[in-house]
Amino acid sequence: MHTKPLIEQHFHGAFGVNFNTANIDDVLYLSKEIKKYGIGGIFPTIVTDTVENTLKAISVIKEAASRQTPDMTKIFGIHLEGIFLNPKKKGIHNEKLFMRPNVENFRLIEDDFIKIVTLAPELTDTNLFDYLKTKGIKVQAGHCIGGDLSYCNGTTHTFNAMEGISHRGKSTTLSALINDDIYTEIIADGVHVSDDALKLLFKTKPQDKILLVSDCLPCTEAKISEFDFAGEKIYYDGQKATSKEGTIAGSTTLLPLIIKRLHSIGMFNPLWINNPYNYHNIELDYEVEWDDNWNLV
Repeated sequence: MHTKPLIEQHFHGAFGVNFNTANIDDVLYLSKEIKKYGIGGIFPTIVTDTVENTLKAISVIKEAASRQTPDMTKIFGIHLEGIFLNPKKKGIHNEKLFMRPNVENFRLIEDDFIKIVTLAPELTDTNLFDYLKTKGIKVQAGHCIGGDLSYCNGTTHTFNAMEGISHRGKSTTLSALINDDIYTEIIADGVHVSDDALKLLFKTKPQDKILLVSDCLPCTEAKISEFDFAGEKIYYDGQKATSKEGTIAGSTTLLPLIIKRLHSIGMFNPLWINNPYNYHNIELDYEVEWDDNWNLV
């Protein structure tokens, strides 16, 4: 039997709840529901929005975290995936709201509950890297084209919304694969990344640097076919969620189901469950039981 709860560090919502627009009761409801799936900790992930709306979302999530009860999945902090991205790899984000990644702009939305920041390193002022490091915030490269990851702790949804592998020069994905010191998020839902690309990452990266994430959207485990997200109308067809133009907005598969899928095709390493614990230096004071097919017992 496997006994560690899962940690989800890239998670926009589920059960109809969107962390960008949720109220306190919404966040508490989600954290109670998600624990039933064997997920012990989450980093609610906020997409690009106005400074005012971002501050409000941070305040709501932070207050909800202070009101949690033992029957809820622990909220460890916020993953800020927005504002400091490259328009060339914007994905579903609203580029009109992007700001220059520097200390001055970060201070506009700064809060001690922000634990991860996704940004475009090629646009980022060096002093912001230094500033985030002093605050103990993990810096992840995402929605970017730059190949220099020297100042980064990890990459956000590797392969997706970043410069792909190139045999000439540097690229974000290539640098992520060959750098043994940084962690790499990966969405292994069978939609975002092909199984061959997954095999490449799993073979290339040290096993203790792989972070399985869902990048789940509010429509996950909810009877929703259309919803607003990041200022766009998103359409969910039962398998994937996209914009009107066909841009994939995020995943609709919870992390335990992603793991079960990987296990069924012989591509899952149980050691990966430990990685977010080590990455964030966190602990949980309880255990769960998974059977050998990764069903929650």
